[in-house]
Amino acid sequence: MNLILASQSPRRRELLGFFRTPVIVRVADIDETMDPNASAYSEVARVSHLKALAVDREPEDVVIAADTIVVCQGQVLGKPKDEEDACRMLRLLSGADHQVMTGLSVVQGQKQFVCTQITKIRFRKLTEREILAYVKSGEPMDKAGAYGIQGGAALFVEGMEGDYYNVMGLPVCRLSQILQELAPQITEEIQ
Repeated sequence: MNLILASQSPRRRELLGFFRTPVIVRVADIDETMDPNASAYSEVARVSHLKALAVDREPEDVVIAADTIVVCQGQVLGKPKDEEDACRMLRLLSGADHQVMTGLSVVQGQKQFVCTQITKIRFRKLTEREILAYVKSGEPMDKAGAYGIQGGAALFVEGMEGDYYNVMGLPVCRLSQILQELAPQITEEIQ
């Protein structure tokens, strides 16, 4: 049995280290376009499920896939297209509450578990200078909502309700619960 991560995210790979099990990374080549007429909650789960099903695996392998978005004032914020887009996103998040949604899928043979985990975040009011400096750092460019809570944007977070690691892209507490049901041998070392 192999533990496969269907993602190229270095943060997700790092977070799987909590399970002390070797991980194989296989990037899923799928269309990640979300249906704007469907709920963000269900779409982020659907995309994660497509990722999990798209990678090569043996029946006994456990595949983990995730997809993360930020939702603020009804707008879905994925990864910014460019610096201007990152600034736009950070201006929207400034002084506002938002939700980080991660669709999580775990597949082993015919067993499949799909869910969406939500963490609520509140940003303090940001100055234009802070936004520009943060974007110039390059950190926001590969992250949903144009920020990384584990990096410089930690200075922007005024409050949080939910799983911190969900904001990084992998709700490890929920994943641990799922793995205890589907593949308990993976979680035995951390018990």
